[in-house]
Amino acid sequence: MYFTRFLRTHKSLAHIVDHYAKYAPTGLTMKRIVEFAREGDAKQSFLFLRNELPVRLASMMKEMAHLPPRLLQMPSFKTVNGWYGTSLTELHSFTGLQPADDTVKKFTEVLQNIRRRHTTVVETLSQGYMEFSDFGNVQEYEESQIQYFLNRFYLSRISIRLLIYQHTMCFGEEVPIHPSHLGFVDPTCYVEEVINNAFENAQFLCDSYYLKSPTLDLRSINGNFECLVFSSNKTKTSFIIYLAINPDEPIAIPYVSSHLYHVMFELFKNSMRATVEYIESKKTDSTLPAIKVDIVKAKEDLTIRISDRGGGIPRSKADTIFRYMYSTAPRPVSLNDAQHSGPIPLAGFGYGLPISRLYARYFNGDMEIHSIDGYGTDAYVYLQAVEDQASEWLPICNRASHEYYNSRRLQPDWTKKK
Repeated sequence: MYFTRFLRTHKSLAHIVDHYAKYAPTGLTMKRIVEFAREGDAKQSFLFLRNELPVRLASMMKEMAHLPPRLLQMPSFKTVNGWYGTSLTELHSFTGLQPADDTVKKFTEVLQNIRRRHTTVVETLSQGYMEFSDFGNVQEYEESQIQYFLNRFYLSRISIRLLIYQHTMCFGEEVPIHPSHLGFVDPTCYVEEVINNAFENAQFLCDSYYLKSPTLDLRSINGNFECLVFSSNKTKTSFIIYLAINPDEPIAIPYVSSHLYHVMFELFKNSMRATVEYIESKKTDSTLPAIKVDIVKAKEDLTIRISDRGGGIPRSKADTIFRYMYSTAPRPVSLNDAQHSGPIPLAGFGYGLPISRLYARYFNGDMEIHSIDGYGTDAYVYLQAVEDQASEWLPICNRASHEYYNSRRLQPDWTKKK
């Protein structure tokens, strides 16, 4: 196994990986992130990140070693493994150092280099996965291991990038995307504004590719209710009234607006493509039905529903839409391929929905897809409306994950679906 041989020749790195991987990551809440951006300082951030980032990197390096040996032989996986090893070694070099100004400045520069180094991790692993799939038949247990790993790896990557951005934007020379942002986080993320922006950009792509696009029908309900209890001493009864607090105010929560944009942009792309292609398949001059969006903020949850009439997804494919490298669209040629010409396709690479669901789940939210075959699809995005309940959802490298990688059920315990 490549990874094992790599560690044998780099015993110091193997020791570092083992040391940090035995610790669980420290999940942060959105409330804590916002408060630290306002009140914390660079030295406190340095002391936390020099331990936390190696834990998250080492955990994924440890789990990567459990992947199928053939996959680890792929050049793209070797590249990513090398990037993680280099980054872990650089961070470990700050162990025991005092948070002097020069040290913190150097640390910030290292974080910027790490983020640049890892910029194309998703694309590189995707290439490795395609190399592995094209190399030979993939066993069912291998596919299960890979899907399990990629979900954990990419979610960990999302968290690492957020922590790095928070440090470099709050305490370094990098400027936040918007003046009101606290680092990478928007303390008042106006949900409807982000959704409209994502829709307009997806619509532009749809118009460019299909020369037509659906419109948007959006409804927003700020239903953050306050519970009032009224009692009567005379009748000895009580009743409850729920009153909406500021129902006309735009819906806003502390959130990473770029994460929400990514989720909505991907869902809109899928809905637009399905709507256009389904209506065209009917060979009629029917007007494209609008994509309907409902935004509802309640006491605990903020829910976004995206409804289209793009023909839906058959149940036979429902279990595969969140699998990496699966797509209902034809797999396009590489954008670097000489055969590629014309507008960039809206879909086909098979990473959009799985990655989008990870963004939604990162701060204790979720994403679900419900479909009616022959009619349309409803996508639900759930976010935490309360900032101290919006906590990081992170993978832990422990015995449970180890056992998952090593459980190889070669004999199915259910009859196969036809």
